[in-house]
Amino acid sequence: MVTLADVARAAGVSASTVSYVLSGKRSISGITRERVQSAIDDLGYTPHAGARALASNRSNVLALMVPLRSDMFVPVIMEIVTAVVTAAREFDQDVLLLTGDEGGDGLRRIVRSGRADALILMDVELDDRRIPVLREVATPAVLIGLPSDSTGLTCIDLDFAATGAACADHLADLGHRDVALIGENQDVYRRHTGFAERTLTGFRKRAAQRRLRFVHRPCEGTYESAAGTLTRIFGERPSTTGFVVQNEAAIAPLMSLLRQLGRSVPEENSVLAICPDQVAQQTSPQLTSVPIPAEEMGRGAVRLAMAQLSGQSTVGSTLLPPKLTIRESTAAR
Repeated sequence: MVTLADVARAAGVSASTVSYVLSGKRSISGITRERVQSAIDDLGYTPHAGARALASNRSNVLALMVPLRSDMFVPVIMEIVTAVVTAAREFDQDVLLLTGDEGGDGLRRIVRSGRADALILMDVELDDRRIPVLREVATPAVLIGLPSDSTGLTCIDLDFAATGAACADHLADLGHRDVALIGENQDVYRRHTGFAERTLTGFRKRAAQRRLRFVHRPCEGTYESAAGTLTRIFGERPSTTGFVVQNEAAIAPLMSLLRQLGRSVPEENSVLAICPDQVAQQTSPQLTSVPIPAEEMGRGAVRLAMAQLSGQSTVGSTLLPPKLTIRESTAAR
């Protein structure tokens, strides 16, 4: 590993001179600065993270609060986390992972310790208890999600209300009149998690506008839960022909159960999902779907955080429009 002393020897200067060039804390002649920079480039020297932090008064760390819940679809969460970490490295930032259950106390601890320059929060609830803390502190912060009151906050998310509306429109355009939204685990709604609540609101509003008869049923995603949910839907609304599935874990059980009931897809029942493209494309038949732009959200959150750190104002909500892809699982009535 190349050290500061190696750079000093190659440049023919003292180690303290190299340090002053890196920190900018003392005036160094242009010729000497060029020699040091040339040695750094030739040797591929990277300053120690602690030294960089001392020089810039920054930690070069972004804190990412990640939900660790059994009722959340882990692949999507990890895709967002991967995007955040990858984008952070492009800005020469490290990422400190915090668990969502640390809540406001965890945010205060990180802010007081000075261990992170900016905060990125996932699993945002409509009345998120962490938001009052964000309003108290001066630390830059970005929410991957949208609370009920986003005043003064920086948020990025899929437009889930528009997503729900797009799903209702697609089924209505195909001639379906009795439809069902198979949603997330009941605990997700009890927490008033933003993405689930907003999808339901958008779907309900557009269904009313398009005169669709619909039911909404939470589902845990297990085979037993999906079977109970489907039985209940057909028991209450035997004429149901269109399904929107938001809980990715419920997709495979639902498709299997429809086959067992002799209900062919898409001839008798149309199914579309809000899920990653990979899930939609691996299902048989391939699902019409609205993908979760996990990478775009993660990278966007990092860009917004870095913009704040550079002194730019980023207050506002970036809502990514839904992109419904028609595949094999939906058809006209």
